[in-house]
Amino acid sequence: MTFTPEGSAAPTAPRPGPGPAVPSQAAPVPRSPAPAPAPDGGLPRRTAFAEGVDQLRAAATTEPGRLRIIGAVLALLVIAFGSVTAWQMNDRAAAADDVLHGSQPLSSAAAEIYSSLAAANTAASSGFLAGGQETPESREVYEREMGNAARNLAFAATASKSGSDSEQRIAKLNALLPEYKGLVERARANNRLGYPLGGAYLRYANDKMQNMLGEAQSIYDNENERLRDDYADATAYPWAALGLGALAIGGLVWAQRRNYRRTNRVLNHGLVAATAASTVVLLWLAGGHTLARAGLNDSYEHGVRSLTVLNDARIASLTARGNENLTLISRGAQSIKITVDGKETTVDEFDHNFKKEMRNLEDRLAAAERLADDSGGAKPVRAAGLAMEEWKARHGKARKADDRGDYQCARDQVIGGKATDDCPDGDRPTGQCFDQVDTNLGLASTYEKDEFKAAARSGRAAMLGLPVGAAVLAVLGAAGAVLGIGRRLSEYR
Repeated sequence: MTFTPEGSAAPTAPRPGPGPAVPSQAAPVPRSPAPAPAPDGGLPRRTAFAEGVDQLRAAATTEPGRLRIIGAVLALLVIAFGSVTAWQMNDRAAAADDVLHGSQPLSSAAAEIYSSLAAANTAASSGFLAGGQETPESREVYEREMGNAARNLAFAATASKSGSDSEQRIAKLNALLPEYKGLVERARANNRLGYPLGGAYLRYANDKMQNMLGEAQSIYDNENERLRDDYADATAYPWAALGLGALAIGGLVWAQRRNYRRTNRVLNHGLVAATAASTVVLLWLAGGHTLARAGLNDSYEHGVRSLTVLNDARIASLTARGNENLTLISRGAQSIKITVDGKETTVDEFDHNFKKEMRNLEDRLAAAERLADDSGGAKPVRAAGLAMEEWKARHGKARKADDRGDYQCARDQVIGGKATDDCPDGDRPTGQCFDQVDTNLGLASTYEKDEFKAAARSGRAAMLGLPVGAAVLAVLGAAGAVLGIGRRLSEYR
């Protein structure tokens, strides 16, 4: 080794030896950057989370620390249980309120739109059959039903969701309504003058009405779907709240058992109060929701379903009556081909539709009678069924008169006239039977609406006070848990 003039050792040259040459200096090894020094020149500062974890671990090594952790967890569980219970039951109560005051009335309004339009169309065709001597009664029915349709459209427009399919269809119906009325008035004017063009205008009006009824049916279907969604929301089980309740009570029971094993004290008043409050909330939740669900399900099974079938029955009867009138108005102008027993035959379109709607009416009445849960709902349905059977019999006689060329007798047996030797049943028109069917269906619908309201209100009432009560009891339960644990902690001071 040699020394430089400054006295430092100079590096010696490597000695030769076997093997590859060794470089005089090793390649630099990459190193991770050193941590930045703290502002005060000491070690880098740890994060608050890491320090909190260390403090929690340190606390868990002592009994007072463990008690504080247990108290905080129990209070958090009880508060979470109460909060989730209040939230879920508030949502279900709102959905039940929508069923009672929103979607079901809107569904009924949609059904009324369809029924009023069909009734107005039937009244227009009945008045047309009377010729220039249209009765004030038929005119009054037409105007009343058109007014009902307009009012229900206005209600549906305000209650439907903005931008929804129902809102667009309601706007379309509002535009079609004056067009239909214009065609009816032209048909009446030509009919009074005895022009055959009146019948053509009425058929055009009927075609436009069929388009309107299609729109009304879509609105009705949309609102029924909305009603079913509200029922599903109102009756859904609050699984999250039930699970948290069971967890909170389980935690409180475990804490009391732990306390007993360490102190031989049977009761801790604070923990007992918290357990009692949580148990009350859980039982209230389970019982209240069960009663609410039962009431709402009853309102659907014996209210909504019955009303739906009765609405369909009334629509079928109105459609059948309109087709019966149009059979005489068209006088065979519109026919269709159908296959009977493998053979194709030509029949009057309106009479064919009449028979189809009467079969539909018969099926709907049978379903309504099955759904009726007491005599108050079943009695008017049975009366409507008897009137329907009489209607079918009288219609058969009117068709026979029309088929043999006696148009006047056929017309009298449909809209009413005088009994004569050639037409002994002229004073027993099918219109009387239709009125009896319509009246009894209206009585049955009114009864089922009352049944629905009573059951839905009962279900809604079972949830009243539960959200607020759950929140209050949860706060009291959390306070009890904290006080109970605090009582134990005071023994270490």
